Amino acid sequence: MGHDRPATEKNDFSLASVLVELQNKGLRTAGLTRGGRKGGAGPTDDQAFVFQGQTVMLPTLNNPAGHSPYSLEKGESGFLLKHESENVPLAFLEAVKRPKFHELSTEDGIPYNKIAVLHGSDVLASTVIQSCIRWSPEKRCKFCSIANSLENGSTIGVKKPDQLAEVVEAAERLDGIKNITLTTGTPNEKDRGALYLAECVKGIRKVSKLPIQVQCEPPEDDSLYQVLKDAGATSIGLHVESFDEKVRKEVMPSKSDISLDDYFNAFEKAVAVFGRNQVSTYVIIGLGEDLDKTVEGCKRAAQLGVYPFVVPLRPLSGTLLEKATPPSSEMMNDIYKRVADILYEENLSSKNSSAGCAKCGACSALPLFEKMASGG
Repeated sequence: MGHDRPATEKNDFSLASVLVELQNKGLRTAGLTRGGRKGGAGPTDDQAFVFQGQTVMLPTLNNPAGHSPYSLEKGESGFLLKHESENVPLAFLEAVKRPKFHELSTEDGIPYNKIAVLHGSDVLASTVIQSCIRWSPEKRCKFCSIANSLENGSTIGVKKPDQLAEVVEAAERLDGIKNITLTTGTPNEKDRGALYLAECVKGIRKVSKLPIQVQCEPPEDDSLYQVLKDAGATSIGLHVESFDEKVRKEVMPSKSDISLDDYFNAFEKAVAVFGRNQVSTYVIIGLGEDLDKTVEGCKRAAQLGVYPFVVPLRPLSGTLLEKATPPSSEMMNDIYKRVADILYEENLSSKNSSAGCAKCGACSALPLFEKMASGG
């Protein structure tokens, strides 16, 4: 195959170490690929690729990606991953194809991809309420871009249960999606979106039996976990973002009013309803946190049965951290290894999560470190 032979084969590069680098530094695509999403909830400014059999979400549209040492090149057999310091490609990359359901619209003319989108290669995701009471210069989470996609017209403000059901049916039939993630902006300080998420799950359950994760801030009323479960949700994400209270107050000036003690109480109550490994929490690395506090928080959560989904900070366009520097690969390798060891000790895994970010795993290298921790 000549110049198409990747250095990963020749020099035995570690898949995990290359992926850590890519998710920190991003990828220059040189216009070779279509797709990617800017703005909105969750990690955006990215694109989905298959990398040595693993579906991964790589930053391609944010500030670090524009200066990344990693780039794509068109080869005889597809896309080649190159590093500016290497003369030969590191690996092959395959862009995940645009799903068929993205081409469809509702009867009243709303494109399906304004209602829900594909994450990774087989996850349907939707932000059911695309606004948040914390979205103001003084209150907003500095890493979040939830309102940006609404402002640029790439989504709609509220997704109705019947709209979600219509899109789910099409995505399952046409593209073989395997699980569903429903998240929400925070509409109030009481149920924090849980009641509307329950209605959306009920709507989807009329057409699909696929696993569904719901994601929201911990509601004040602990009984709402059972309401969500009874509606048909199979797992829940309660995203603490950081286990360093000082960082939480600085980066999440409003959301941090929900203390770490509140979160751990919520974890316990949610696990009692959904079970171990079916509650997860997002943990962002690179906000200036104390790593020992972070590992201790992950351990405490895991001991309760909560999967701590660790990801590097992704500086998103239009956020207050868009010019921030992602964490070093050395830092991420260290934290991934320590958290993977905890997951192994507590018998938690991305594989055994039914749905959500932990199940998908495409925005993190943690699932690969899990395999190494378990000897798999």
